[in-house]
Amino acid sequence: MKLYFIAGERSGDLHGGNLIRALKSLQPNLIIRGFGGDAMQQAGMELVVHYRHLALMGFGEVLRHLGTIRQNLNRCQADILNFKPYALVLIDFAGFNLRMARFAKSHGIMVFWYISPKVWAWNNRRARRLKAFVDRMFVILPFEKDFFLHYGWKVDYVGNPVIDAINTFTFNETFLQEHNLPNTYIALLPGSRRQEVQHMAPVLAQVAARFPEHNFVVPQVDNLDDAAYHTLMRQSNIRVLKAPAYDILRHARAAVVTSGTATLETALLRVPQVVVYRTGWLSYCLGKWLIRVPFISLVNLIAGKAVVRELIQHQANVVNISNELSCLMNDEAYRQTILAGYDEVRQALGNEPASKRTAELMLNYLSKKDTAR
Repeated sequence: MKLYFIAGERSGDLHGGNLIRALKSLQPNLIIRGFGGDAMQQAGMELVVHYRHLALMGFGEVLRHLGTIRQNLNRCQADILNFKPYALVLIDFAGFNLRMARFAKSHGIMVFWYISPKVWAWNNRRARRLKAFVDRMFVILPFEKDFFLHYGWKVDYVGNPVIDAINTFTFNETFLQEHNLPNTYIALLPGSRRQEVQHMAPVLAQVAARFPEHNFVVPQVDNLDDAAYHTLMRQSNIRVLKAPAYDILRHARAAVVTSGTATLETALLRVPQVVVYRTGWLSYCLGKWLIRVPFISLVNLIAGKAVVRELIQHQANVVNISNELSCLMNDEAYRQTILAGYDEVRQALGNEPASKRTAELMLNYLSKKDTAR
């Protein structure tokens, strides 16, 4: 049986890799090909295009690269038709994958979507479009099941793959010694996309300069080169390491985290954090107009309340971040309040092993399709 996967960013690649391993453990003869990254390739997928050539952030960035996006869509469509998969497995990456879902459906290919697009945050009507082109949706946030049910669509809640990723990660017990790091420091996670790092790096460098007595550590993501971190590397008390973020977060006293999957990872590793986000002016204005949820971080969205402070755009400045960081470092009662909120988030996610559960459901649905033929 052949499956075609598409993931367009780092977190999708990570969770796609774990899903592929789970699928192959249940059905070793699967042949998998697609767009993704190193994690998916290492799990056994034949990689066609790496996500570093796909990941774009913000409306302005997308508009500037419409030609490249069209080329990638055409290449993907041609490759799918040539490969003739039994099913297409889409992972997040809404704009690109919605087009691919429609294309696959028009050619009679079964469509699975793992990690739903955030249609509950903006453009709710997209839920109906998804339902038209997707055979089965596998969601990872507890409230998503009720959201889609409102549109008459019964989806599968499979648990959260971040829990799987952390539970299966092998921590480096000599990490501090190998990198000559102190027992505690502050972690800075400026994002996994070049545009995110470009927006946040100058601000974070200035924040670090305000805390000369503290060490700051930044995990360099594998899809970005040293040049992306140049501003941070120039600050004397910042270390940029080509090391797993989980190892870095494990020993952090506090963290400044760009909104995204990393906010949930930081929470599950129990590091008090302040969530930040900056983007281009056009993207910010459009986002502010379109977004319909009260929070941007997964931590607060899952909890349904403000567990951690969010600083967005002009609020994500040196003074505000520094003040919040001081509280995270020094106010023990405040820290404990955040950690108690993290416990609520962990409980809400449940204990379902997401990759294994999703793999079992996918293979079950595929077997039913095979029986129906």
